[in-house]
Amino acid sequence: MLKTVNILNKRARFDYEILETYTAGIVLSGTEIKSIRLGKANITESFCEFNDAMELFAINTYIEEYAFGNQFNHKARSERKLLLNKRELKSLHKNVQTKGLTIIPLKLHTNEKGLAKLDIGLCRGKKTYDKRESLKEQDTKRDLDRIKKSF
Repeated sequence: MLKTVNILNKRARFDYEILETYTAGIVLSGTEIKSIRLGKANITESFCEFNDAMELFAINTYIEEYAFGNQFNHKARSERKLLLNKRELKSLHKNVQTKGLTIIPLKLHTNEKGLAKLDIGLCRGKKTYDKRESLKEQDTKRDLDRIKKSF
């Protein structure tokens, strides 16, 4: 159980400017944790929303059905409740309501106890010129690394 799983949302850093990050627990059912430990999950198309009772849910998160599961297997795409402190939930809800920001999952991982955790970010969407700028920065960084390596 020492092996940690890191499933990243690489698209989030390209499409969004990340203002704050939080680590949230996930309420999982049945065989979902077994699929996560095998690395059979995807969070690239997912986002987070509040319901009427001020609870935060991860929407459109894909966790593949467990291969050795039987009739008690889970659904691949379903809403999964996220666990945060009440203070953090209030702050996130206020920011989403007033400033027009969004909450995006950044990384799905397991901690040292083997529990699944989801790193979420309070994000602002980037414009196309911002994306071009970040691509330019990546290219220059890559070129500088190549030059440093040759010396």
